[in-house]
Amino acid sequence: MALRTTLTTVALVVVYFTAPLNRSFTPVTGVVLTVSLVALGALVTWQARSIARSHSPRFRTIEALGTTVALFLLVFASSYRLMSHDTPPGFSEPLTHIDALFFTITIFTSVGFADVVPISQTARALTAVQMLGDLVFLGVVAKVFLEAMRRGVERKAAEPPDAAGDR
Repeated sequence: MALRTTLTTVALVVVYFTAPLNRSFTPVTGVVLTVSLVALGALVTWQARSIARSHSPRFRTIEALGTTVALFLLVFASSYRLMSHDTPPGFSEPLTHIDALFFTITIFTSVGFADVVPISQTARALTAVQMLGDLVFLGVVAKVFLEAMRRGVERKAAEPPDAAGDR
């Protein structure tokens, strides 16, 4: 599972860094962002069910958190990268893929170095959405995954031992 989590995260990062994010943020991009966040919510639901049914709910929880956090951050980083190409620009400086990911992680961790600043109303609004989303992610998603893990552990403990006598 650790290998699968690592490979999935690496694949997501490779897709992000190879994506041609050199256009402006448009209303269509906003719809894609919204659909991506809804899809992320569906993924969280699917992962919670998968955790509860897993033979290794603790490992499955770690895997789910790892891939979900990576996807959440990369969706916002992609949006910020696109916004840096807006006219007028959305940020205090043009953002490379790394700059956009750095800004996203800075917001996610509440560090706020203030070296990159959202200056357009759209960039500020999306940054505020990410801030609120971070709180939801850290609170609700973590709680959902941990509850699913608890249920999976209880389900596994209630199962009869297999032929080898293992649980």
